[in-house]
Amino acid sequence: MYELIQVAENTFYINCPSKIGIYRVSKEAVWLIDSGNDKDAGRKIQKILDQQGWRLNGIINTHSNADHIGGNTLLQSRLGCPIYSTPMENAVIESPILEPSFLYGGYPFQKLRSKFLMATPSKAQDISLASLPEGMEIFPLGGHFWQMIGVKTPDNVYFLADSVFSEMILEKYHISFNYDVAAYFITLDFLETLEGALFIPAHAEPMEDIRPLVEINRRKANEILQELLNLCAAPKFFEELLHLIFEKYALTMDYAQYVLVGSTIRSYLSFLYDTGKVEAFVENNYLYWKTTTPVSPME
Repeated sequence: MYELIQVAENTFYINCPSKIGIYRVSKEAVWLIDSGNDKDAGRKIQKILDQQGWRLNGIINTHSNADHIGGNTLLQSRLGCPIYSTPMENAVIESPILEPSFLYGGYPFQKLRSKFLMATPSKAQDISLASLPEGMEIFPLGGHFWQMIGVKTPDNVYFLADSVFSEMILEKYHISFNYDVAAYFITLDFLETLEGALFIPAHAEPMEDIRPLVEINRRKANEILQELLNLCAAPKFFEELLHLIFEKYALTMDYAQYVLVGSTIRSYLSFLYDTGKVEAFVENNYLYWKTTTPVSPME
């Protein structure tokens, strides 16, 4: 764990739970793509930089989930490096309590204010202001979080953040977090158009062809949508739906999974509502969801 792996002339990644990208701009200087899940990750990153004799020019955060920004604070305080992301992600990077607050839908109780859902704050700037290495490209990856981005290095290596998850993760957890399902499907279509030397998702092994994994992720998303349509053939209120989804996939509920899976199921319901496949109505002070038409397979 935290092994430095070179994948192209100047492109590396650190193999850890949320893969960290490194692009070398000279013998002495590098850029970091994400920073791991906590201050310990930051220490391990700094140790690798010191071992290689590298100076950290800056950090690009693909998005503001705690497991991608957790090393920011330590690295910025010790090395004085700038941090860049998109405006909405920067809001969470600077005020991390926004993540558990958003997921919970109110002020998060103490069990939700943990490093798993809430990093320590760091100072971030708009990615449009960054003097990025020549040939590096930033591109949007909508769906998973507010304004997630990917990074293409000049070596034609793509860092794809949380746009897709490994087949193993999907088989174990089934429901990967999604904020905007419509944007997520657009991103999956976009990923299938890319041509590159290597693709590195944060939560899957690097691969030369991303398209098979994209299709696995698309099928799983459609499976979840189909399951919700089936469940809502008779009206269901949200907590009932959430319970049935946990039972269906043999998931174990804890505080974090309650907000992560619950938020994602709400996003799926919004997508189904906006596409006319379910309706929502209030009865006896419950908000119910119901499939609008006879259930047919999702495409």
